[in-house]
Amino acid sequence: MTTLDARRTNALRAAVAVPERPTRPSALSATMTFAYRALLKIKHVPEQLFDVTLTPVIFTLMFTYLFGGAIAGDTGTYLQFLLPGIVVQTVLVVTVYTGFTLNTDITKGVFDRFRSLPVWRPAPIVGALLGDTVRYSVASAITIGLGLALGFRPAGGVTGVLAAVGLLLVFAFAISWAFVILGLVMRSPNAVMGVSMLILMPLTFASNIFVDPATMPDLLRAWVDVNPVSHLTTAVRGLMAGTATLAQVSWALIASASLTALLAPVTMAIYRRRS
Repeated sequence: MTTLDARRTNALRAAVAVPERPTRPSALSATMTFAYRALLKIKHVPEQLFDVTLTPVIFTLMFTYLFGGAIAGDTGTYLQFLLPGIVVQTVLVVTVYTGFTLNTDITKGVFDRFRSLPVWRPAPIVGALLGDTVRYSVASAITIGLGLALGFRPAGGVTGVLAAVGLLLVFAFAISWAFVILGLVMRSPNAVMGVSMLILMPLTFASNIFVDPATMPDLLRAWVDVNPVSHLTTAVRGLMAGTATLAQVSWALIASASLTALLAPVTMAIYRRRS
């Protein structure tokens, strides 16, 4: 090696050298970084909010004016019953896109890069889930805003509505782990979407979101009574109406904690074993 080459090598080493090794980011810092990444994806691809914007509008208008008169006698009365349930259904449908976007990142090789980073292992997944809460909040705000414009009047006031949305976000975070699992094991984003909808259909339509289960057959009513979405809807409806009991809210929180405790470890086990 010539003297000139040696000088160049030394200059290159000096340019890239750092005085000390960077500190490894904390679990919170890494998680919030990935949450910010999820928000940036929405910023640069705003089309992702189309489902959040259009779905609640379509469902609210369709069920209120197609079925309101037949079910409750008039649309105004039915809207008071329906709107909290539609908020629940809208947010749960939006949670499907957590697994969809995760699978898209996997098919593009992005998550392989995340796995090689010296960060807290669950950070990419937990961060994505936290970032998606913005989508859930937007969906809730649009649905409630439309309901107010149509005549919905929550007796629980602003406090009751905010408490209901907060409880719904907690449950949405918990159930999102199921769709993250599908995002990890399915081979394509379309497969994730299809299977997720098959899971959501009996959870949302076979519940008390749209009608009082008292008119249902005994077998179906038995499923509705144990369906966690029914307990969530009852709590959200009660908070917005100002009639919620501690037991109703507790059941929703217990269901959320149970789903997280069950699904989060399974998710991370699958994530660690991915080749």
